[in-house]
Amino acid sequence: MIDAIEGLRVGHVTHSEARTGCTVVLADAPVTASGEVRGSAPASREFALLDPMATVQSIDAVALSGGSAFGLAVGDGVMQWLDDQGRGFPTPWGRVPIVVGMSLFDLPVGDPSARPTAADGYEAATRAAVSPTGTLAPGAQASAALLGAVGAGTGATVSKWRGAEVMRDAGLVGSVRADGDLVVAALVAVNAWGDVVGTPEADLIDPQIPAAEAGFGHSGNTTIGVVATNAVASKTTCMHMARGAHDGLARAISPPHASVDGDAFVALATGAVPAAGDQLRWMAVQAVQQAILAVGTDSAHR
Repeated sequence: MIDAIEGLRVGHVTHSEARTGCTVVLADAPVTASGEVRGSAPASREFALLDPMATVQSIDAVALSGGSAFGLAVGDGVMQWLDDQGRGFPTPWGRVPIVVGMSLFDLPVGDPSARPTAADGYEAATRAAVSPTGTLAPGAQASAALLGAVGAGTGATVSKWRGAEVMRDAGLVGSVRADGDLVVAALVAVNAWGDVVGTPEADLIDPQIPAAEAGFGHSGNTTIGVVATNAVASKTTCMHMARGAHDGLARAISPPHASVDGDAFVALATGAVPAAGDQLRWMAVQAVQQAILAVGTDSAHR
């Protein structure tokens, strides 16, 4: 759904049998970006440069992957692809591609020895480069979609705090919000310890929350994603959008941001349409909430 925004493209590599994969959000040109981690167990790459005070003001791509910290290798492949295209942050000694990465923990559900690699990242970037962009039709209404077991969401699951018998498959989801020419879109790999609001699991009586070391799935979590807009926005505004994305997560997952989740969002702005910062943050809240709730609308995806 991120590809609804002109200038952003998406590519996936999916390893269905191993239940892992990666997703690359590729920008046609460098985009303003910031981000925030609100979980206690993150696996991330280059998040420090997303600070509004950091020198680098824009990035070239975002890599989402399974495989826990091993999956961060995907970013190396995306970086190599960008280098082959002559893209990156200019220095007197050559360009340095800027790739931000986030990984979720899917090792318990598939083959833990099979993890997304740099080669997967290169392939996902290659696929993204030839994928459509600007797919939102003029005047289209807001929408959400369950993309399912694809890319970074291949091994994603939810409701692990309740035990193995209640855990259900989740996956990659997307959502688009539009207000005239202004568009905000979200792409999220939902791999939460908690429940998605509106699912049958969420209607159960809440169990006593177990200690992280005792609870099933205590290390098999983390929801990661990208929220993007075609608006003109500074890094500070993008930071507020990323915070809004986390607010949207907290409205859709219960309990959110547990100590065993490494929840992280990156916010991107392509700079085409004027917009107020507070509107962008609110639309980010809505886009992420709407996207995650798509997990609960497909009762067959279990």
